[in-house]
Amino acid sequence: MDRERWERAQQLFHAAVERAPDARDEFLRDACGADEELHASVLALLSADAATAPVDRPLAELAGAVLRAAPAGLPAVAFGPYRALRVLGEGGMGVVYLARRDDLGSVAAIKVLRDAWLSPARRDRFRLEQRTLAQLGHPAIAQLHDADTLADGTPWFAMEYVDGEPLTDYCRVHATSLEGRLELFRSVCAAVQHAHSHAVIHRDLKPSNILVARDGAVKLLDFGIAKQLADLDAPVDQTRTGLRLMTPAYAAPEQIRGEPVGIRSDVYSLGVILYELLVGRTPFELSGKTPAEAASTVAAREPERPSLAAQRTGDGDAAAPRARSAGRVAWRDLDVLCLTAMHEDPARRYQTVEALMRDLAHTLASEPLEARPDSAGYRVAKFVRRNRGLVVAAALASLLLIALVSFYTVRLAGARSAELAEARRAQRVQRFMLDLFSGGDEAAGPASDLRVVTLVERGVQEAQSLDAEPAAQAELYDTLGGISRKLGELPRAETLLVRALRARRARLGADHPDVIESLVALGLLRSDQARYEEAEALVREALALERRGVPGDHPALVAARTALGHVLVERGAYADAVRVLEQATAQREASGAGTPELAETLKELGDAHFYLGHWAEAQALRERTLAIQRAIYGERHPRVASSLVDLGAIHFEQGRYPEAERFHREALEQMRAYYGDAHYETAAALTRLGQALIYQERYDEAEPLMREALAIHERVFGAEHPRVASPLNEIGSLALMRGRWDEAEAAFRRMVAIYRKAYPEGHYLIGIAVSNVGSVYMRSERHALGEPYFREALAIFLATLPPDHTNVGIARIKLGRTLLRQKRWAEAAAETLAGHDILAKQQEPSVSWLVSARKDLAEAYGALGDRERAARFAEASAAPSAAE
Repeated sequence: MDRERWERAQQLFHAAVERAPDARDEFLRDACGADEELHASVLALLSADAATAPVDRPLAELAGAVLRAAPAGLPAVAFGPYRALRVLGEGGMGVVYLARRDDLGSVAAIKVLRDAWLSPARRDRFRLEQRTLAQLGHPAIAQLHDADTLADGTPWFAMEYVDGEPLTDYCRVHATSLEGRLELFRSVCAAVQHAHSHAVIHRDLKPSNILVARDGAVKLLDFGIAKQLADLDAPVDQTRTGLRLMTPAYAAPEQIRGEPVGIRSDVYSLGVILYELLVGRTPFELSGKTPAEAASTVAAREPERPSLAAQRTGDGDAAAPRARSAGRVAWRDLDVLCLTAMHEDPARRYQTVEALMRDLAHTLASEPLEARPDSAGYRVAKFVRRNRGLVVAAALASLLLIALVSFYTVRLAGARSAELAEARRAQRVQRFMLDLFSGGDEAAGPASDLRVVTLVERGVQEAQSLDAEPAAQAELYDTLGGISRKLGELPRAETLLVRALRARRARLGADHPDVIESLVALGLLRSDQARYEEAEALVREALALERRGVPGDHPALVAARTALGHVLVERGAYADAVRVLEQATAQREASGAGTPELAETLKELGDAHFYLGHWAEAQALRERTLAIQRAIYGERHPRVASSLVDLGAIHFEQGRYPEAERFHREALEQMRAYYGDAHYETAAALTRLGQALIYQERYDEAEPLMREALAIHERVFGAEHPRVASPLNEIGSLALMRGRWDEAEAAFRRMVAIYRKAYPEGHYLIGIAVSNVGSVYMRSERHALGEPYFREALAIFLATLPPDHTNVGIARIKLGRTLLRQKRWAEAAAETLAGHDILAKQQEPSVSWLVSARKDLAEAYGALGDRERAARFAEASAAPSAAE
């Protein structure tokens, strides 16, 4: 088959595949006429497509209205808890229904793969779309709700139903301003960046796949042809039927040509979408063209600058007049931003969506862009390639032009501004980070077994080769050191962060904001290493730069205040931490609500109030933190999990152990999924869950969790780190509950030694460990030996905590119990009553400490002859839920 007939067959195939199955045959007979060979060729393509193509009918096109084909009837069966209400649309291979869940009153879009068109390959791709949606949790991505199969094996899944309009339609109908369009576009970019961070390439970005709901929220839909980065190097289908799995007007040139695609292909599509938002049309008219014709058009023509195209569009779209009012400077930046994203050469596009978003933010803030327009030299070279014959005929003129361009390019390169140097540094870092994943091969994706630890090791080797670029090298050392710290690789983190600090001081001097960042990063590492004095000194050194000219509201200084608050919390200086963190919170709130930085500061402030026993304040702050994090990261993210742990701890401290268990189980599931089984964050969640189980007397469930957590903490932090003491505390408590006195005492004495070494100036944690040793003597009926431990613990608590803190109340009740068993009735009654009154204001009446205190008070007052009080507390202990 010659090229002309092949392209005709392709045209007919693309037209036929968009029709319902029962309408295809009539269409092909009319289109092919008496050309049986052409008819057979198209049928062969359709047959190959039916065997291998995914269910790719765009849900965005189906979510608002019924397609032109006659809709299918409503199914007689239910989709799990969902009942179909009406057909949203159908294609040749699938149907989408609007469905209601009667038990919750919610609606969803149900996507079904019909039996008549099933094949193993299609079923696999349908399930791949489900898995893709399941792993993407972002506010601007329609969420997967449920998935299952019908009794006959038909697969279906339920996803968020979006009652909205396609992006460009919404902007046209609502006459959205230029700024409004850019903000909507930024939300789209954030959703795509989230997908890329999970190694998912969308591959079919276009306005009809982006709906804007009535409240103005953006929702990205239809991951039916999305691809995992690790799969992008698969060979291209030789039938070329895969070419239809994109929309040519928005597809990158390499995608139209059937070449491997990647992150930068989605960047190109985003550039086209932005172009259409600005101009009211796409840069190229490709409708009706074959893939070869489309590729030729894109390769042969430069897209017109959006600023000029908007003027030509006139009143065809409401964007143009308002866009022109933005001014020439803004349009110049929009031209650069748009054309960089849409560059024909993938290597010259924005390398990541994040880079595109940065320049979008620069545009909105009237700041210099990181991207630069194509140089004159590049444009001349491109002209030469496309017009080689004309160039030969005009060789002398061309050589002169190239010489002039080269001369001025060199002159301009010698006079680069500091801003341009900074932008190139950022681009160098981007390229470096991409190379970590590709191993230097731009077409390759990450291996399926590629681990973060491997990437960091590779990154350190690469960073060491950047001696000629000290700014980029220092930034990479800082970034890789921070990643190593999060991974619990503290020695490596120390090496890298110290290198970054030295390099920045040597290159920038002591007063630069980058030096502040390095001081803070190293200070936080020292806190992780339990070297608290060094940690505080480093962070305070960073804050001292405010007195040497750095503005007090500079983001680096605000981050330093948050870090200081964290260190003060770790040292036990909670009241000082509250003062510092309240200032940092006010500064971050002034910079914008709902940011990750604000959530970070609110979390630290919540921790300070928690350790002060201010439960209401701590709970409000932690709930606010969780709300911000869920809005930013979705439901399943380690920071969300950390906030769940924090909220569970508040329930635990107030005696609501089942509620605490629920929070900790959810957090542990997320930590395991994100970090794996051997990470210290997973161990912390294990410890909290085990603690909640112990207080519900479920010892057999709790013990293996505690021992697993202890092993992880010892491996990561060493045997004498304060974090090791946390699972030790629960292991000792388990041994105590089971009467294994020697084991319990050994665990608690080890805790005392760890805390005394870590906090030589005193800390309430020392009091907890000392009190626990006393508990061993109390439970083993050696009360005289336990009394001095309780008195020491009480003195530590009163020196480090508010007088009405929970730990003070528990220590008084323990001391009272020891005195009671020694028949020192009056002393016992006084201490026990003081502890009881503290806890009664903060905890549920059924908490074991309060029940025990009431029994002890009844016994003590009975021995003292105070029958009225004895009877009152005896009655209360028998019915602990009754009000006092």
